[in-house]
Amino acid sequence: MGSSSQRKRIAFRRNFHLLRALSTSKSHAKRRSVVMDACVYIYLLKLKLEAIKREYSNLVAIKEEYLKMMNHIHNPNKEVKVEKTEEGFMNVRVRCEKGEDTLVSVLETFEEMALQVFQARVSCTNDSFSMEATTAFVSDDPNQAQLDVRDVTRAITNAIEKK
Repeated sequence: MGSSSQRKRIAFRRNFHLLRALSTSKSHAKRRSVVMDACVYIYLLKLKLEAIKREYSNLVAIKEEYLKMMNHIHNPNKEVKVEKTEEGFMNVRVRCEKGEDTLVSVLETFEEMALQVFQARVSCTNDSFSMEATTAFVSDDPNQAQLDVRDVTRAITNAIEKK
């Protein structure tokens, strides 16, 4: 039976020497100080681990924000392009987030500005609206000035924002 306690003592000494080596203890004589140094070392390792976890979560948050920004840059919320093609004709391209009355708002804006739609292509997905239209300025009043591309762009943008 003495061999069992002897094996335990040898295992204890081996573990104690490993603990002393890992904790970089300066006191080699007392077991209590080695154990205390090991506890302090473990506590410091826990603090370092928490700091690394915080840094990791910050980096993940930064990555998500970056990806969101890149997605926003590549898929802007709203885009209105108006190009003048011939005298009185304009190509209008609208892309924006899907809303309740987006098409109605854009068509009412065309009507208010005396633009007649000759051809239009509209598509809606789960979250976006897009429209391409060929319009012409039609007015009964010969003194009314021609529309500028900037005016049409501004009016359609306002209509999309108000919807």
